[in-house]
Amino acid sequence: MIIRRVAPLALLAGAAFWVLRPDGGRALLARPDTCGDSAALSWSPGSPQQGALFRVRVVGVAPDVRLAGEVAGEPLHFAPASETSGARESFAAVPIEGDTALMISVRCVAGNSSDSLSALVVAARAAYPVERLRVAPVFGRPPDSALAARTRRESQRAVEVARASHGTPRLWRDAFQLPRASRVTSGFGHGREFNGAITSRHMGTDFAGATGSPVAAANRGVVRIVDAFHYGGNVIYLDHGHGLTSAYLHLSEQLVSEGDTVERGQTIGSVGATGRVTGPHLHLIVRYGGVTVDPLSLFAIAGDASGG
Repeated sequence: MIIRRVAPLALLAGAAFWVLRPDGGRALLARPDTCGDSAALSWSPGSPQQGALFRVRVVGVAPDVRLAGEVAGEPLHFAPASETSGARESFAAVPIEGDTALMISVRCVAGNSSDSLSALVVAARAAYPVERLRVAPVFGRPPDSALAARTRRESQRAVEVARASHGTPRLWRDAFQLPRASRVTSGFGHGREFNGAITSRHMGTDFAGATGSPVAAANRGVVRIVDAFHYGGNVIYLDHGHGLTSAYLHLSEQLVSEGDTVERGQTIGSVGATGRVTGPHLHLIVRYGGVTVDPLSLFAIAGDASGG
């Protein structure tokens, strides 16, 4: 989907005007002097699925203009798409639940002047199946108050790392790689029923592996958490910067320490069966800010095979 500027309806200084979208809709723009008349906003894929990562792209803006923006309450972080194109891109995320209509808002800032580009994205609804699993009894019943407090603290700690990543500079240079070259045993978003009593949603992707098999960092990043969580078992959380984090759960070994900078493809741990599991595997989580997304959507748009 692309939005381009067309002749304004009003030519008064600072007046608002509209641009036309290919689907016949319109997007309101204001103070066109800062973004420039050739500015264009696009995104891919054109209809991202709920619970997925997608790209927002801006072209036709002068190099000295700073871009900022927001989608689904999460800031956008624009970086050059290539050395020659002049385009700038940012990741954005569609929450797995809620309204499928999302507004992309991009601000062009130069000195004391600013204006904006905006567009409505309509996400594709996702239908996720339900899995019924048998786990150890301690993981199949409601937690007591002490355990509930512990799991809340662990969850909040992970979310704080994810949100704080918006303040970390972009640390990766190359495409993202899968942490394991193995089959997916359970996909993102699946509903889950444990021992017939607890129903939740699987907010990650599981990769097959025997205990002790290596787990690689998806890309360059800073280690923010190395710990043992109740549900996640032995975990590692990486901050890649610009709002993007990845987490590696159920590990048998953790080979890094908090504060380490790791490189793309570096072995950071080993597959295990710690925490709430039915057997050894790697559970991978990817977040953009506070929004958890399908990890495979990251590799689809910015992985080795994508050329991203």
